[in-house]
Amino acid sequence: MAGKALSLLPPLLLAAAGLAGLLLLCVPTRDIREPPALKYGIVLDAGSSHTAMFIYKWPADKENDTGIVGQHSSCDVRGGGISSYADNPSGAGQSLVECLNQALRDVPEERHASTPLYLGATAGMRLLNLTSPEASASVLAAVTQTLTQYPFDFRGARILSGQDEGVFGWVTANYLLENFIKYGWVGRWFRPRKGTLGAMDLGGASTQITFETASPAEDPASEVQLRLYGQRYRVYTHSFLCYGRDQVLRRLLASALQTHGSHPCWPQGYSTHVMLQEVFESPCTAAQRPRAFNGSTRVSLAGSSDPTLCRGLVSQLFNASSCRFSRCSFSGVFQPPVAGKFIAFSAFFYTMDFLRTVMGLPVATLQQLEVAVVTVCNQTWSELQARAPDHRARLPDYCAGAMFVQQLLSRGYGFDERSFGGVTFQKKAGDTAVGWALGYMLNLTNLIPADPPGLRKGTDFSSWVVLLLLFAAMLLAAFALLLHQARTTKLARTI
Repeated sequence: MAGKALSLLPPLLLAAAGLAGLLLLCVPTRDIREPPALKYGIVLDAGSSHTAMFIYKWPADKENDTGIVGQHSSCDVRGGGISSYADNPSGAGQSLVECLNQALRDVPEERHASTPLYLGATAGMRLLNLTSPEASASVLAAVTQTLTQYPFDFRGARILSGQDEGVFGWVTANYLLENFIKYGWVGRWFRPRKGTLGAMDLGGASTQITFETASPAEDPASEVQLRLYGQRYRVYTHSFLCYGRDQVLRRLLASALQTHGSHPCWPQGYSTHVMLQEVFESPCTAAQRPRAFNGSTRVSLAGSSDPTLCRGLVSQLFNASSCRFSRCSFSGVFQPPVAGKFIAFSAFFYTMDFLRTVMGLPVATLQQLEVAVVTVCNQTWSELQARAPDHRARLPDYCAGAMFVQQLLSRGYGFDERSFGGVTFQKKAGDTAVGWALGYMLNLTNLIPADPPGLRKGTDFSSWVVLLLLFAAMLLAAFALLLHQARTTKLARTI
């Protein structure tokens, strides 16, 4: 018996060696010898308060795969958004030079000519286009002139609609989290059953909410239908212009100037001089603008740390008196009930991060968030400075910003305690910033196909390693079993 068992070992070992050799021959040699070539793409996110540049990269031989496009690097442009250069358009183009020079270094020189470069402007430029189309056109022309001087494949500078901004942010978040499609280790694509996440973006001049819905929208203007990887998605989206953080702060300041002798959302002990022109020059404060006022007048205004009056000011932003649909969010805008999980980014994240990490306040529930907001709004200027000395520039506005976020989520969008538990506040997914920029590039470069990918031609290297390790483990187990049988038989014979 022992001799028979041991006689099986040479053929087994020979078969194992042969199979291992075949497996190794099947592994793509290029994956072992050299890394795959990379492609790059650049998007300039020209927001209302600042511009950010994002450089993305992906393997050149996997353009239509998912979960591979990632952020290579980023750069924050110094100064305000390009809309702030309405009186100096050439300055808008010049402001981009430092980050574009970084792009020359970050993208390999041999890839410059094939790297697409886009600039997308958001709500700040939408507002400028409303008040002065000529100034808006001049700013876009100036940034175009600068961008065309670089060796990249410039594909245009344009103003995104609010709907585009919302949908591309939704695509970015779900793409990064692999909610559309996922690649299995056995070499097959499959559609995850966890569904998609809703996306909420809070910028400087507008805010967007976007989520998948099963029923057709009562307002066709708020519905977008997408076809990604062979799957159709019906998405509700709406962008609220003038409800971005900076414009909300300006609207609250205008209200405080008209109805109070102080600013209830500012901390007691803080005061500053306000130039009326800066408050009322925005289209967002046009309805609050006095019939006759001297724009060059500077008014002194102090804070009073009054959470109740501050909440009253913020609540006035959400008009729920008229709705011609079965249900609305606010200002007569149709919105189906929020459903599923959500990711909230941009100023949503920064506001909640300040409450959690700087102030040390729990915000896991709506009730905790409300308590945290009241706590911040009760702080005096000296108390806030003592707790957050590194946030002095924006410190006076955190009460108003946090009160707005809390009211927008609960009073505006209709989140309750249960649905709020499904909201996560994130800046990044993995190493990639969440926002509209990646979704915008994925769309314009057709990196998300409408048709589902089939089987990949070969399994990637990591999968082959797993298979080899499994085979080696099985071989060792068989070898141990044969030795055990041989020893058992030998022992039985000696007895």
